[in-house]
Amino acid sequence: MELKSTQIGQRLAQHPYNRVRLLNAGIEVSGENHQYMIPFNELIDIRCKRGIVWGELEFEIIGEQVVRLHGTEWKQTQHFYHYLNEKWQQWSAEMSMVSAEVLTSLAERILQQTTQDAWLSLRNLAAIRESITQQFSSLPLPLARISSFQNCFSQYQLCQKWLNQSQRCRTQINEKWCESVLSRYADFFQNVESSALNYSQSLSVINGEDNVLVLAGAGSGKTSVLVARAGWLLQRELAKPEQILLLAFGRKAADEMNERIQLRLQQENIVAKTFHALALQIIREGSNKSPVISELETDTQKRQALLLEEWREQCSSKKAQAKGWREWLSDELQWQIPEGEFWHDEKISHKVSARLERWLNLMRMHGGSQKDMIENTDEEIRDLFQKRIRLMAPLLKVWKSALKEEGAVDFSGLIHQAINLLEKGRFISPWKHILVDEFQDISPLRAKLLQALRQQNKQTALFAVGDDWQAIYRFSGAELNLTTSFQHYFGEGDSCALDTTYRFNERIGDIANQFILQNPAQLDKPLNSLTKGNKRSVVLLHEDALERLLDKMSGYVLDDETILILARYHYLKPEILNKAQTRWPKLNIKFMTIHASKGQQADHVIICGLNQGKDGFPAPARESIIEQALLPKPEEFEHAEERRLLYVALTRAKQQVWLLYNPENPSDFVEDLRELGVPRQKKP
Repeated sequence: MELKSTQIGQRLAQHPYNRVRLLNAGIEVSGENHQYMIPFNELIDIRCKRGIVWGELEFEIIGEQVVRLHGTEWKQTQHFYHYLNEKWQQWSAEMSMVSAEVLTSLAERILQQTTQDAWLSLRNLAAIRESITQQFSSLPLPLARISSFQNCFSQYQLCQKWLNQSQRCRTQINEKWCESVLSRYADFFQNVESSALNYSQSLSVINGEDNVLVLAGAGSGKTSVLVARAGWLLQRELAKPEQILLLAFGRKAADEMNERIQLRLQQENIVAKTFHALALQIIREGSNKSPVISELETDTQKRQALLLEEWREQCSSKKAQAKGWREWLSDELQWQIPEGEFWHDEKISHKVSARLERWLNLMRMHGGSQKDMIENTDEEIRDLFQKRIRLMAPLLKVWKSALKEEGAVDFSGLIHQAINLLEKGRFISPWKHILVDEFQDISPLRAKLLQALRQQNKQTALFAVGDDWQAIYRFSGAELNLTTSFQHYFGEGDSCALDTTYRFNERIGDIANQFILQNPAQLDKPLNSLTKGNKRSVVLLHEDALERLLDKMSGYVLDDETILILARYHYLKPEILNKAQTRWPKLNIKFMTIHASKGQQADHVIICGLNQGKDGFPAPARESIIEQALLPKPEEFEHAEERRLLYVALTRAKQQVWLLYNPENPSDFVEDLRELGVPRQKKP
């Protein structure tokens, strides 16, 4: 059956189409030079209109396009329209039955997947959305018409809801599931650690995403969450003990974690490791080698002595080397270098030995050749960097020779070897879940090891706890961006926050939080305290009042309370502490650098040296060319890492913090703290 425009109608309409023909399951609209085929599965609506004389048919198709036929005789138009519409509706009714079956089956799968006793992950959600999209593309009816059919309506609405409001649906499902789980497993969360887990800790533990970063402020129970997470995986049979890998950044931290796991979970098959122990296992199982860690890595004195001896040898035997080192230390680091054989000066030797091992470590972590390091350096510092690398080359050579003679490897070489074996597929990972403590301290090299491990087993889930506010190890290669842009580097996942601190009082927390958040780049997170504190919980005090302060503290500090005295550098230890043992024998006083205090706590904390100048706090931003080239780029906000360092110092205290400064030469931080309401005192 077909319908044509009249001759006069065609001339007046001046339209490319003058004929429409009904096909088996579609229509064909054509003209002298144009032809357009519209199958019923692309047809959205048919409209019949009457003009002054002639009729008009309008066919709406997918994509909001309209094809029109003008100039047809009105009665013929009506007759064709009714016949076409009847055929189209009959076809549509048949296709709605097919669509209803597809949609019913799809809706049942969605309901089945979203009503399971499990967390609905982003990966699950992506699978649901993909399934909906695929099934929609297989429907014989256009999606724009589906909801007009009663037998398809409810199922289609459900699918559309999961397609267009998927994140809201997922959140509602997971919130309901979390409520159920926390109720059903109340005993687990009450007893898995020595103290019952709070709400935010419990939610972090049960989060079922493939990648989870738990941002946890000081004293908020990061390690408790890690131990509980391991216990939860076992409780729900999501992993066997040998499929869980816990990683810490130091042997002591790993040992403490193992003690807690054995005490709380009674599990000997879950073993916390350092990254280096992990690399060692990968090498031993992925090759026939059994590398030995060099004594130089574990003996700081021996390591520094080796480097210092070679440095002195180079300076004394080669004038060019001596000249180069003099320029380096005086120009870049602005050290006061004595005339003559400065390399024998004890003060210079002491300071340079720490720098030598830091620079060597950065070069070893880079792992590439010296040529690669130079080529990858910014052009404006490349020439100077090349000079510095040449000065360091003999020390790198003697280091490698010492390793070879010992038949051992260093830590950086160990991780590079492990990554190489993983990339070659020589090691099959047994771990389904990797749990990492203190994630803010991760370096690009360690991150690469994690990525290689997960690339080898794509089903491996990563659960990390850390605090970007306590990221203070950039000088050793840690890169904060790996934490603040966690999902970019490790894949789509979720972020949680622990909102309660069990260490310091509300006053200390309020000052510390406001101080750190003056840097807008720091991630904001709530951190509530269980105790109030008072205005005197944080006090700025003249540094010459330290002796008087300790005298006063000896009168009220209890026998079981501790005092932690902190300074930016070890050599800034107050001289008065040399007589502390006899002057205040009842006081439990301990001194350490702020970096070393991370992870520690005390009832009372005294922070020394909030002054300006060469040894001030914040320390002057003075980096060598090697550090500029091989370390992560510094943050734009001034003193960003030094600010985090003071945050670490403040949050070691349970009850009170004293900040000592020279009123004649105060640190910039003194004014910042004063503006936050910290009182200043001349006397304690």
